[in-house]
Amino acid sequence: MRKQYLSAPLPFVGQKRMFAREFIKVLKQYPEDTVFVDLFGGSGLLSHIAKCQKPNATVIYNDFDGYRNRLQHIPQTNRLLADLRKMVEAEGVPKHSCIRGDLRDRIFARLEQEEREVGYIDFITITSGLMFSMKYKLSIAEMRKEALYNNLRKTDYPLCDDYLEGITVVSCDYKEVFARYKDMPNVVFLVDPPYLSTDVGTYNMYWRLSDYLDVLTILAGHRFVYFTSNKSSIIELCEWMGRNPTVGNPFRNCHKVEFNATVNYSSHYTDMMLFTDAA
Repeated sequence: MRKQYLSAPLPFVGQKRMFAREFIKVLKQYPEDTVFVDLFGGSGLLSHIAKCQKPNATVIYNDFDGYRNRLQHIPQTNRLLADLRKMVEAEGVPKHSCIRGDLRDRIFARLEQEEREVGYIDFITITSGLMFSMKYKLSIAEMRKEALYNNLRKTDYPLCDDYLEGITVVSCDYKEVFARYKDMPNVVFLVDPPYLSTDVGTYNMYWRLSDYLDVLTILAGHRFVYFTSNKSSIIELCEWMGRNPTVGNPFRNCHKVEFNATVNYSSHYTDMMLFTDAA
């Protein structure tokens, strides 16, 4: 019997584990021959649940962030975590306590050895065990700027060889995936873009407001399951647009002046001034 996961087997920012049971209820309304296209596949959890609940359905998982590669490296990641765990336990560092001094240096030396000899580190999984609050980093250089903590799990991650079984995996821009399947009968798009006004540092893409709005253009005329957050204000924006359909773009003919501003060493933003012609 295939195991159904209700949370992703490896850490991932924005995985939909809180929605898992409600998503299962939504899936019940679709026929068995539905084609589910997971445009922003992320951890693959939505695709996995869809295939478990609808075994005869076609499920397309857009693995733009390389999650499948992380799954394939679980045995190696477990071995690295086991070494780190032994080092921390040998020094008697309590759970959730800060890792300092020589132990911190030896941990970085072990990571550098892994990168040099093996050539791959699942930084999201590793930093989830060495940092707090999903403060994932994607390189040793980035990790060195942060404090390390003993948040290492006591057990290995499951191998989950069947997690993506029966699922078609692609890896490309979501617009390409949409274009490929938009005219297919019985298609349902699973749409879970990175949330606006949240940290997207671990995604393999840079998102602007226009990118979030572009996603909305693919929803019209198609069946979909869409995820967002109250931080994004996308729903509020769409409701406003519905009440004011004739406004258009008030800045279309404006001139723009920009200045780069700095709050501190790690926080920057751009100030903009937009203005119309005097006559």
